[in-house]
Amino acid sequence: MQTHKLQHVAVVLLGNERCKNEWIYPYLKSYGGFVELFFLIYDSPIVNEEDIFQWPLGVATYRHFPVIEPNWSMLQGPRPYQCNFLGTVYKNSSREIVLEILMQSGLHKLCWISAREQWIPQETNESLQIYQNALLESDLTLCPVGVNTECYRIYEACSFGSVPVVEDVMTPGYCGNSSVHHRAPLQLLKTMGAPFIFIKDWNELPAVLEKEQNMTLQQKIQRRVILMEWYQQFKAQMRQKFVNTLEKTFLPKDKGD
Repeated sequence: MQTHKLQHVAVVLLGNERCKNEWIYPYLKSYGGFVELFFLIYDSPIVNEEDIFQWPLGVATYRHFPVIEPNWSMLQGPRPYQCNFLGTVYKNSSREIVLEILMQSGLHKLCWISAREQWIPQETNESLQIYQNALLESDLTLCPVGVNTECYRIYEACSFGSVPVVEDVMTPGYCGNSSVHHRAPLQLLKTMGAPFIFIKDWNELPAVLEKEQNMTLQQKIQRRVILMEWYQQFKAQMRQKFVNTLEKTFLPKDKGD
């Protein structure tokens, strides 16, 4: 690594989903290394807002999920499905529980459900289109935890104005605990006031869907507008914070400023 030629180094890391990121410590300036700023994806107790910042996961661009510009026409009109869940259902996971609850209560008839047993790393054009249609045609997007609580689906749902219903539990690993700190999951999104539906247990889902049935179309449209505006603002604020942090740390202060 020819890093000795660089005056300043910042790292943006797609962190380990269980938050095992110790390998980078020796490279951080605070540990005697040369990395001055560290932007880390996924909750972690080492985030300190001084030299280590949390960065959002965002949409799965590696699977060619497009960057959607807000199209206000997508906010109008009724959506045919109350909720959607498309994805891999792992054995003994909360995703199995979600499907069980939907089937038992007959609520699966109100939702776009497409489950598979094996993870497929790449989308086909067809599967990507189906997924986007599901987001666009559903009022809610169910977001059960995977290896980490934070998932691409949260941001992809926001892109189409479908409110994420997020399982608000800390997943196994080192994301929430250290000897000093105990963190709740989705710290960044909560701090930024994400207008999501957070649930601790999927047994709450029938009540959530019942409430949906009593909402007027106007209330749903208003909620979509709030979600889309929040998401645009969230991205703009994160971008601005990133630039400001780089400027503050890397650019010499002008005495005339």
